[in-house]
Amino acid sequence: MYSRILFLLSVAFSLSASAVSIHVGSKANIENIILGEMATLIAEETVDASDHKAGLGGTQVVWKSLLRGDIDVYAEYTGTITQELLPDAHSSMDEVTSQLKAKGILMLPALGFNNTYALGITSELAKKYHLAKITDLLAHPELRFGFSHEFMDRHEGWPALKRVYGLPQQDVRGFEHEVTYLGLANREIDVTDLYSTDAEIKYYNLVTLIDDRELFPKYNALYLYRADLETKAPQFVAKLKELSGKIGDAQMTELNAHVKLDKKRERNVAEAFLVQNGILKRTHQTPTNQSSIWLYTKQHLSLVCISLFFTILVAVPMGVLASLRPAFGEVILALTGVVQTIPSLALLVFMIPFLGIGPKPALVALFLYGLLPILRSTYTGLRQIPPNLLESAEALGLPRWVRLWRVELPLASRSILSGIKTSAVINVGTATLGAIIGAGGYGEPILMGIRKDDMNLILQGAIPAAVLAILVQMLFQYSERFLIPKGLVATS
Repeated sequence: MYSRILFLLSVAFSLSASAVSIHVGSKANIENIILGEMATLIAEETVDASDHKAGLGGTQVVWKSLLRGDIDVYAEYTGTITQELLPDAHSSMDEVTSQLKAKGILMLPALGFNNTYALGITSELAKKYHLAKITDLLAHPELRFGFSHEFMDRHEGWPALKRVYGLPQQDVRGFEHEVTYLGLANREIDVTDLYSTDAEIKYYNLVTLIDDRELFPKYNALYLYRADLETKAPQFVAKLKELSGKIGDAQMTELNAHVKLDKKRERNVAEAFLVQNGILKRTHQTPTNQSSIWLYTKQHLSLVCISLFFTILVAVPMGVLASLRPAFGEVILALTGVVQTIPSLALLVFMIPFLGIGPKPALVALFLYGLLPILRSTYTGLRQIPPNLLESAEALGLPRWVRLWRVELPLASRSILSGIKTSAVINVGTATLGAIIGAGGYGEPILMGIRKDDMNLILQGAIPAAVLAILVQMLFQYSERFLIPKGLVATS
């Protein structure tokens, strides 16, 4: 009997151990997400399980996720590899390959298109000032520059552009890449950085300035992947390699346009291309809007409920201890107050080196943000109990823990619940940022809507998040009837 059970357990374990799963990553731009969806669709056809952690952020976030093993593959560009990831290996691609291999990373041949950086302006501005090349900007220091955040910091970005061309402009601001196009269209900025395959160049009738001093290198797109995929998923690697050389500049621009301008899903666009080029033999079912919203709701509720549970578990006892030890209370309140001042996006990114990407860093960040309201309300509620009530409880001869449990906490319950309610509402809103690091939730459609300039998508995330915050508030107000002693409710 026992031998059969052990045999079945060993079989189950071996089957689970032999199952191959691939985690695809992508940067926070439409093109990279399309390429990520292509890799995901190929993975779905060649391995047991796969997922796509889309829109993870800038280059360094995705690259470090690949090195840690949080993801197995993502699309990168040769210029980025030589200028940003391996700046010491720019002499030859053989050296780049060697350095990547030393880190356990391999790369496939280029996909076929060069998505290099360029500077763009409106056609009206080009005609007004006779601008055709970057050196023409030297004569117009009054022009306002608005660049993507990543371009502002990259070695070959704004620092190199300013140095090589000697540009005199002082009004230089950083934006999300998608927002810069709106800035140009609304004439809030005059010059921005472009990706040469962006669909918006044609849509907004922009002029690309000639890089007459040849600052920007070639950015040939290709896939980077972890070396263990060669043995773990050789079919996937071989199938992904079929994409090499099949996507030209015009084709990639068209694919971007289908998403950005025609409002199609990245997955649908990627799937149509793969089927059309014979790389996929069958189509895959795309989630409907209803199923997507339900998935986002489950992810969001998971983030909020789990983080709030552990926040209550820690913050209430800490608040009690702070009220009993005022000196300790001042210190702990100050520390949690400092955490509250850290920008939520910065805290999320700070967690990535320690916890990777996905729900874990988001849960920890939400836990930390939820501490102060509950801790302070517990501390305040206990400290504001009238002294005569405490003296009466002590005169009855009740033990200290009984006084705390039966008298002090019930008297402070209204304040404690108020803090928990505040923490819960904060969590609902802050959890939308979890989508930036692959944690899912209502932030997913919001970020997709920003990338695509699609207000309907933004509302698909913003409205449910707002409704959830209202429902949470109503739930706690209703729960006060049962959790707060009737005497306190009647006299309040």
